[in-house]
Amino acid sequence: MKFVLQRILFYVITAWAAITINFLIPRLMPGDPVQALIARFQGQLDTSAITSLKALFGLDKERSLWQQYTDYWGQLFQGDLGLSFTFFPTPVSEVISQSLPWTLVLVGLTTLISFLLGTGIGVYSGWRRGSWMDSLLPVTTFISSIPYFWLGLIAIALFAVKWPIFPAAGGYDSSLVPAFDVPFISSALYHGFLPGVTIILSAIAGWILGMRNMMVTVSSEDYVMVAQAKGLSERRVMFSYAARNAILPNISGFALSLGFIVGGTLLVEMVFSYPGIGYQLFQAVGAKDYPLMQGVFLIITLSVLAANLLADMVYLFLDPRTRKEA
Repeated sequence: MKFVLQRILFYVITAWAAITINFLIPRLMPGDPVQALIARFQGQLDTSAITSLKALFGLDKERSLWQQYTDYWGQLFQGDLGLSFTFFPTPVSEVISQSLPWTLVLVGLTTLISFLLGTGIGVYSGWRRGSWMDSLLPVTTFISSIPYFWLGLIAIALFAVKWPIFPAAGGYDSSLVPAFDVPFISSALYHGFLPGVTIILSAIAGWILGMRNMMVTVSSEDYVMVAQAKGLSERRVMFSYAARNAILPNISGFALSLGFIVGGTLLVEMVFSYPGIGYQLFQAVGAKDYPLMQGVFLIITLSVLAANLLADMVYLFLDPRTRKEA
């Protein structure tokens, strides 16, 4: 229990520091986002609206930095992340809530699939080293060495242009209205196939290699040999003794991957024009949409912290030494 409380306190302090930095960054950056917004609307907004816009975006310099900071926290507790410049006057929380599910489903599923496949192949490859499964390593390592965006461009060139099997861009057919019905879900799966395969191919080699190396290491440990000497079945020794200890580094890596699900596939979403949060971040950077950038960075930071906390809890369950050290 002491370990859990220590970790929770650590992540609470880290979250406070991250949110504070997130508050300060747009205020320390050069340029005036309100003037940029007025310039973008090319005279459609009255210059007399500058004061009210600055107050609206929380950039009113007549208020002290501390007052702005306390207001920022108050807005966060109410779920208010401000208004997006790009989609003005749509709230940032609404923009993120519309794009976040696309990223979570696409990257969440593909990350889970690549982790399970890669870890499973790594377990067998490490336990039965020298078998045909070792021949997979050079192939998967070569594919994973290709950058995300380049692999995506190759996939589009082959399967959307040369052989038009899958669509090259978008999250669903533009003729459909988003809804939980069969036509829309089928269209979303169809459009997400190429980006999903790209992510899996890029990520799977790391899981295979890491798990295989750990399995090779723990296979020669005394507790594994003792289990074999007791006459336990090979399957039980492999999973309950070797794989259970070998998987700990992969669990940490998986937790970090979960944290980066939200913003880690920016390039893939850009290449496929996929309507996820990475694509929104790309648009926000191009338009100097500070509130939207702040909102996306905040979601990414909190996701990484939550994933790390989850990894600590899983570690606590899998590794008894963690409980003793606590």
